[in-house]
Amino acid sequence: MTSSALIVFDLDGTLVDTAPDLVAALNFVLEREGLPLVPVASARSMIGAGARKLIERGLELRDRSMSVRDIDRLTDDFIAYYRDHIADKSRPFEGLHASLDTLEARGFSFAVCTNKLEGLSRLLLDRLDMTSRFAAICGADTFGVSKPDPTILRQTIARAGGDPARAIMVGDSGPDVGVARRAGIPVVGVTFGYTETPIADLNPDIVIGHMADLPQAVASLTTRFTSS
Repeated sequence: MTSSALIVFDLDGTLVDTAPDLVAALNFVLEREGLPLVPVASARSMIGAGARKLIERGLELRDRSMSVRDIDRLTDDFIAYYRDHIADKSRPFEGLHASLDTLEARGFSFAVCTNKLEGLSRLLLDRLDMTSRFAAICGADTFGVSKPDPTILRQTIARAGGDPARAIMVGDSGPDVGVARRAGIPVVGVTFGYTETPIADLNPDIVIGHMADLPQAVASLTTRFTSS
């Protein structure tokens, strides 16, 4: 396998179980507004479209409508709180490191393509001592577009020094499957992430239920790679 073989990962709900800290930040702003807290289990499917969307969904869940200016304020406060507590309880999913070791030994490199802000993504991976694993870490503000716009994935692959013809996307939700389809690369869906629609219903090329299954899934998809 050549060095251009690249696996691009979503972050929240794919690489790292960030729900506890994201929901804690959501509850921080909701509680300050006098609204009931949201249980982590109930909010997991609300994660994945960025901080602002998570706040909007939290407000909808509590039947509260706010102005754009107020949501801007809550978003700023959410991000400030989350930055200070970004890795209190967030942890890599079980089996991740062993699978990355296996894939790296096979010649793959790795990148992150997320709708999280790049700075927060880097901070999280720094705190978890994972940053050095990735040739590129790109967020919604890196190129000014978010998934499923294929530009963010194509530019992430380019920044990582990869080749779109030898790349695979791994994610947990509709934007991940959508961005891969629009960019023309195969996609692995994980069942343990954050999505309202079951990942299998989104028709990724392969569905896995544990990170330990990733190397075999990747092996089956590399048969689609063209010669470089």
